[in-house]
Amino acid sequence: MSSPPLIAKPEEIDSPEKRGNHTVSIIGCGQNGVLHAYLLAEAGFKVMCVDADQTVVSLLSKGKAPFLKREMEAKLRNHVRTGSLRATNDTKAAVSQSDVIVVTVPVKVDEKRKADYSKIENACKQVGSSLQHGSLVIVASIMGLGATEGMIKETLENTSGLKAGTDFGLAYSPAGVLNTQTGDSLLSQERIVAGTDKSSLNAASTILETATKNRVKKAQNIKTAELAVLLEIMQRDVNVALANELAIFCEKAGADYLDLDGLLNVSERPKLSLPALASSDIQREPYLLLENTEDLGMKLRMLAVAREINEETAKHAVNLTKDALRSCGKTLRRARVSLLGISQTQNAKGAPKKMLKELAKLLEAKGAKVGLYDPYYSDNELGDIKGAFKKTLSDAVENADCVMILSGHNQFKRLNLKKLKALMKMPAAIVDLEGIIEVDKVEKEGFIYRGLGRGVWTK
Repeated sequence: MSSPPLIAKPEEIDSPEKRGNHTVSIIGCGQNGVLHAYLLAEAGFKVMCVDADQTVVSLLSKGKAPFLKREMEAKLRNHVRTGSLRATNDTKAAVSQSDVIVVTVPVKVDEKRKADYSKIENACKQVGSSLQHGSLVIVASIMGLGATEGMIKETLENTSGLKAGTDFGLAYSPAGVLNTQTGDSLLSQERIVAGTDKSSLNAASTILETATKNRVKKAQNIKTAELAVLLEIMQRDVNVALANELAIFCEKAGADYLDLDGLLNVSERPKLSLPALASSDIQREPYLLLENTEDLGMKLRMLAVAREINEETAKHAVNLTKDALRSCGKTLRRARVSLLGISQTQNAKGAPKKMLKELAKLLEAKGAKVGLYDPYYSDNELGDIKGAFKKTLSDAVENADCVMILSGHNQFKRLNLKKLKALMKMPAAIVDLEGIIEVDKVEKEGFIYRGLGRGVWTK
């Protein structure tokens, strides 16, 4: 069986000039897509960003992306000015001009916690309808076991009339969990790569090694690569679930979880995971594996329990807020609660939109009035999340009864407690879910403190 004439040799793209002769289409311009577009444009490839949302296309056409740090966004604008990066909602036109197509449309999980592949399937239908002989398709979204060589491959072949491994290349190389990714972290990540055939594997490896300047891990086959990524996520989810359980125990026992890691003296042990708001960088991915196990007639009990524990962390955060306000002589009903920190940066996780939405919903169900603030976000980037977005930190905390810190942004680490005290409606509370505030300093200024895993408050 002959192989498609893909970009397979390093010498074909070993300089920016040579890479500039090749066009890469990014299908789906959420965080995953924008980060890939940034890396490939930086490497010298011509990049076409494709998204069905015209608002996203308009922002990218101006070189704007909320997922990137300011200096990276400046580089993105430069690529737009030079014409090396363009944005469009015309998938067919972009694919027909491309040597490489990177599919970054995420797999959704519905209300019943079942995988919904409809969006990525529709995207693949559009890709297939204009797929050219000799093109390479790289699936960079996290997939359930067997989905790449099943639904993805079949959809591309049926709509294009071409055969994977003969007429076009097909590879799988997910970027991992995206909520904590930045361009820098994606650049340094050692990617897993697999292909339907050797030619596809080599071509995808060459391109990704060129873009990230890092060696890749080649998997024997795509299913093994899919499983490796899912198992890594599962392990992280279980570790965070343990941390969240111990954090709640520490709160009740009057201990500080953050002190534990330095005191434990077990040789060659991994560091303790930090407690996190619903395992805040993991949301839908574990359900892909849980669904696969159900299809095989079994159940991964530990993962199922870990998901349950982590999803209850938002309720626990609300209970911490309720308890803090009670110590202020207040109730959640009619209380003004400001949520600080939504976005992710290189050094701060932030709360994913799904969890932020759930947290705001829970607080409002208790009668609280919710405000939102983030130094890297604007109100038009919040979508349908309820709550009044504030443009400045001062606006966010003014007359607030409680502030809840969701992200370790530097601005929140350097909070001026005296100024906060003057602006908030005292007695007031600070609920620190990131462990970035010193408890004694907060209480010295007269605030009521509560923190995830930090059972060391005295008021």
